[in-house]
This record gives sequence, structure tokens and C-alpha cells, in this order.
Amino acid sequence: MKSIARVLRLWTIGRILIRHGLDELVFTIPFMRPLAFMMYLAPWNWRRRARDQPRGARIRLALEELGPIFIKFGQMLSTRRDLLPPDIAVELAHLQDRVPPFSNAEARALIEQAQGRPVTEVFEYFEAEPMASASIAQVHAARLWSGEDVVVKVLRPGISKTIRQDLELMYLLAWLVQRYWREGKRLHPVEVVKEYEKNILDELDLVREAANASQIRRNFAEDSSLYVPAIYWAYTHENVMVMERIYGIPIGNVAALRAQDINFQRLAEIGVEVFFTQVFRHNFFHADMHPGNIFVNPADPNEPQYMAVDFGIVGTLSPQDKHYLAENFYAFFNRDYKRVAELHVASGWISPDTRVDEFESAIRAASEPIFNLPLKDISFGYFLMRLFQTARRFDMEVQPQLVLLQKTLLNIEGLGRELYPDLDLWATAKPFLERWMDEQVGFRALIGGFRDNLPKMVETMPYMPGLLYDISKQASQGRLTMQWESQQVQTIRKELATAQRNTRLTLVGATLLIVASLTTSSTLFPSLFGIAPLSLALGAIGAGLLLYGVFNKR
Repeated sequence: MKSIARVLRLWTIGRILIRHGLDELVFTIPFMRPLAFMMYLAPWNWRRRARDQPRGARIRLALEELGPIFIKFGQMLSTRRDLLPPDIAVELAHLQDRVPPFSNAEARALIEQAQGRPVTEVFEYFEAEPMASASIAQVHAARLWSGEDVVVKVLRPGISKTIRQDLELMYLLAWLVQRYWREGKRLHPVEVVKEYEKNILDELDLVREAANASQIRRNFAEDSSLYVPAIYWAYTHENVMVMERIYGIPIGNVAALRAQDINFQRLAEIGVEVFFTQVFRHNFFHADMHPGNIFVNPADPNEPQYMAVDFGIVGTLSPQDKHYLAENFYAFFNRDYKRVAELHVASGWISPDTRVDEFESAIRAASEPIFNLPLKDISFGYFLMRLFQTARRFDMEVQPQLVLLQKTLLNIEGLGRELYPDLDLWATAKPFLERWMDEQVGFRALIGGFRDNLPKMVETMPYMPGLLYDISKQASQGRLTMQWESQQVQTIRKELATAQRNTRLTLVGATLLIVASLTTSSTLFPSLFGIAPLSLALGAIGAGLLLYGVFNKR
């Protein structure tokens, strides 16, 4: 059944591309170019008429019809104006909040089912026309009977089934890439899809999204740079979420921001600070920061405040990844390319046999051209392409757990490019990372570690005299031993024991074969010992033991 569903989905994709006149895009793929002639043999292209709409609009309409996964891909691309032709970038920007909505009747039915009562009993006012309609859900303005203005987010009906079908197709395509493309194994496409599956399925649970919003709101409770609306938990369910309504200017509305005399340089700098704060200090970051989810509070034009919504996708990093990335950023900003190369080797991302000096030289060649340039003159798309070529040369493996961070970095660059192209990204980020590194490995780290572990120390202090006495007593009696409970250690022990046993059997078998050969050629005591039968028996036993010792692995 799954195979049939995949074939049907592939057929649907092809049909949609053809209907919007995008079938020629397939043959722009390098390995499909030799088959481009087939496009002109297709019956629907025999009488190709002039396109009624420009290509950007046709691409946008196709993505909207293909569904949420493809819409989100278009949303990510819309932030990369430097990588797309202007006509396509403008059209894809409409995917942020202009996806066709589902009907008001469906929305009200889903809300009433979740709340267990009519909409009129929950809300004093409910706006039929949605404020915005996105790929996964749409939002309506409303007012609670207690007087608070809120927004109601409702999942699209049947969206779970559509997403799961598209994920099946993505797994198929990822498997084909990993199987038949020479770069596939290094890029781990199946693992990347698995990571993406986890994130997009998380978006289907609005309770999880509400919890994410609450966490980020707590993280910035003492920091005015980012405001997160409050959640109304009594009205929040798996497919319906109610949160505080915010009144801000969409960050993509540059004209409105200018009308409020917003300090664009400061706004861009705060955006970078918010990103690094979330990643390295809180280790919990908003991973869907496209323009449709970010607003600006213009109350203080010289110190503007960001306002964020849509927390369906968030990211976290392991302590190892976080520390590794911070050190890389710090070394990178200081142009310490040798340290960057050493960190890549130490992390296991490239082979330990890699020559550090060669990798250092390759990173320097990719990085030096972009330093001391304003954001408007830097293309991270080009920079990442150069790094990708370097990674391929040194067989560096893609890390799926960092996909969200990479996506967020691209979103941040897109926002910064729109707001203040002259932003010095390095000068803005470097002081933050210097302070963070000091907190991790400097004097602040020592104080912080002592503070964090003080409760445990106080708790165990009464038992320390007894523990010290037991240890000293066992040591004096020669009974102080280490207990190894690691499964890996036990496995190694078993393998060593097996290897020793097999070696002994091999030696015994070889010895018996030698003895058999000697008794066969010997004329001593022929009648007493029965030389021929004995040598045959010894030879058979010796050969059996030798073969068992050599080929038995367990």
C-alpha cells in the first residue's frame, strides 16, 4: 500500500508541475538534461501556448497546491533574495501568510470539537476571516469573555495525512540519493529527512508549540529584546491554540518601519544578539524565523523590540555540539583557521588522518574573502557552497542535528539583508561569543560550576566522613577494586577471551598435525602403537581444531 501511495504522490507532483507549466524545470537538473528532448515529444507540449502568468507566480501556485512541505521549502527560499531572481523571490514571499485559507465553517467546527462547546460560549467575538493562513494552520482574531484580545490557531483539517504521504515520498527520494549518488552516503539524506520529519510532526501538536512559546517567554522574561505572547492554557488543545494577540509591524514591511523612524542598524544588531542568545545561552531557539513570524514593537524607535509568533519548530543542541560550534565561531571570527581545522578533526566530523595544515589552508581560502565586508556584500549562499566543496574534498560528513541551525542562520541573514545591509555581522557577534566562551571555560565558568554543584555538595557533606572511612579501610585491607559495568567493556572482555581460546585451539590443532605427519613417516614401534590409524586420527583432530580456531568468531 505504501508503494502505491508513493507512486500516486509522484504522479500528482508531475501532474501539478505540468498544469502550471513547470515541467521544463525537471530537465534543468544536470543528470536529466540529456533527456530534455522528451519534453517536446509530450502531447501536452505539442501546442504550447504563451504562459498566462509569469514564472514566479506559477512556481508559487504549484508549491501551494503541492502542500505544506513544499510551501515551507518556498518560505525558506523567499528569505534568500541574493540566490533567487527578483521575480521569483517576490512571489515566494507571498507564501509567508497568503496561503489559501480553509472555510470559516470548518474552523469553527474544529474549535467547537476541541472546546466541547459552541464558539459563542468560548469567545465574546470571533472573526470569521482569518488574519493569516499558513501551510499547517491558520489564525483568527477573537476576544475572550474576560476581555482579552487573543488569536486562535487552528490546524488545517486532514493535514496530518498529507504530511505523512509527503514524508514517505521524501524518504524514497532520500534513499535513492543515498543509494545511487556518489555523495549520498556522506550527506546522510535519510537522516536529514528523519530530522525534518521529527520537526514537522511536532508542528501538528499545538500543545507542544504552546509549551515551546512558554519556555522562550520565560527565557526572555528579563530581556526586553524579544517579546513572546502569553498562552491561554485553558483553551489550548492538540489542534487548537489560544494565545495573546500582539500588535506590531511585520518585519517585512520596511516602509511602515521607516515611517516609525526605526533605527534599522540597531534593529539588525538586536536580531543577531537574540539569535546567539537563544542558541548559546538558552540552548533553545526559534527555528522558523521567516518574516511572516517576526514583528517589531515600535514604541522605542532607537531600541526596537522583536515580537515572535509560531513556535512549532524549535531547536536545541547537545552540550558537545554547542561547545564545538561556539569554539568554531570564536576561532573563525579571530581568523584562527588552524584552530577551526583542529576542532573539526577533534569532533570526528572529518577523518583523524586528515592533514590539519591542508584543511586549514582550504578553510582560509573559503573564509578570507568575506571578512570585513558588510552584510550586503556577503553571500552566505556562496560561502556555504565554498565550504561544501571544501567538505567534499575532505570527506566531511553532514551533521543532521545541525540542519535546523543552518536553516535559522539563513533566515537571520535574509532578515539582516532586508533591514540593514551594512551590518557588520562579525563585530556584532564577536563580543557576545567572547563573553560566552569566558562563561564556559574562564573564571565565570569556575564560579558557575561551583554554584551549580553547591546543593549536591551540601547534601552529601554529612555522609563524607563515613565514605572516606570505608574507602580507607578497604584500601588498607587490599579490597578496593573498580567495578566495570559498561556493556562495551564486557563485550571487549568476551572478545578477548574468545580470541585467546581460538588461539589455543589453533596451536593445539597445528601441533597435532605436526605430530601426525611425524608418526606417518616414522618406523618406530609400528606394531605397538598402530602408526597408520593413529596418524590419521591425530591429523583429523588437528585439522578440525585448526579450522575451528581460525574461522570461529564467537
